[in-house]
Parts: sequence; structure tokens; C-alpha cells
Amino acid sequence: MSVVKSPLSEADLKTVGNALQGALVDLVDLALVAKQVHWNVVGPRFRSVHLQLDEVVDTARLHSDTVAERASALGVNPDGRAATVASSSAIGTVPEGWIKDAEAVQIMVASLGAVITRMRERVDATGDPDPVSQDILISLTADLEKHSWMFQAESA
Repeated sequence: MSVVKSPLSEADLKTVGNALQGALVDLVDLALVAKQVHWNVVGPRFRSVHLQLDEVVDTARLHSDTVAERASALGVNPDGRAATVASSSAIGTVPEGWIKDAEAVQIMVASLGAVITRMRERVDATGDPDPVSQDILISLTADLEKHSWMFQAESA
């Protein structure tokens, strides 16, 4: 049951709803992964990596709320439950225990890369059916690509 009438056709709503739900899952997991690494990073670059991880968390949380609210505005129920995130995220698992700063950077490069790849697919998928959602996805992808660039520069 939807209490919100969507301005999109059923077919377009399915495409856009799937894109927004996928984006939400990846953003929620990205925030969780970055926080987990943030709590466990060690090494000579601890402070800079630690602070950089918090920036990713802030970005992911901000955009996840925007994406979820866009889905709701279209009549799509956003699902950020732990089981949903765990079963459909693009991000790999984070190792247990302390994480050396160089490994933390590599984890974030891989995590951001996986999310960005899927976000770019969603940008393409939403262009015709809903440019408003596409614009949201473009903006968040730009922010994620900036974080990716900064972590890649850490590993050079």
C-alpha cells in the first residue's frame, strides 16, 4: 500500500525506486564500514585517516537521508534495516581487530569504488524516468568521488 501518489508511471517508479533503494543500502553500509574502520585504525597516519573517515561517514549519512526522503516522496518505502543492508550492499566485509592505516585506506578505496560504480549505473538508469532523482544521485556520486580521490592520494 502506498499512501503517496507518485508522479511517475509504474514502470518508471520501479526503475527509480530500485535505484534509490540500492543507493540507500550502499550509503548506509558505507557509513557503517567507515565508522568501523575509524574505530580500529592504527598507525603513523592514524589522525589524518581517522578524521578523513569521519568525513565519509558524514557524507554518507547526509546523502542516505536525502535518498530515503526522495524515495518516500515518490511513494517508495525506503528500507535501511540491517538485514536489508547486509544482504544487498556492494561493499565487502571489514576485517576484525586493529587495522593498519595503509590497509584502512585500501579498504576505503575499494569500498568507495564499489559504491561509485553502482551509483554511476543508477545515474544512467534514472536519467529518463526521473531527472530529479538523477540529480540527487549525481550530486552524491560527485561527493563520493571526491572522497575516493582523497583516499587514493593517501595510498600513492
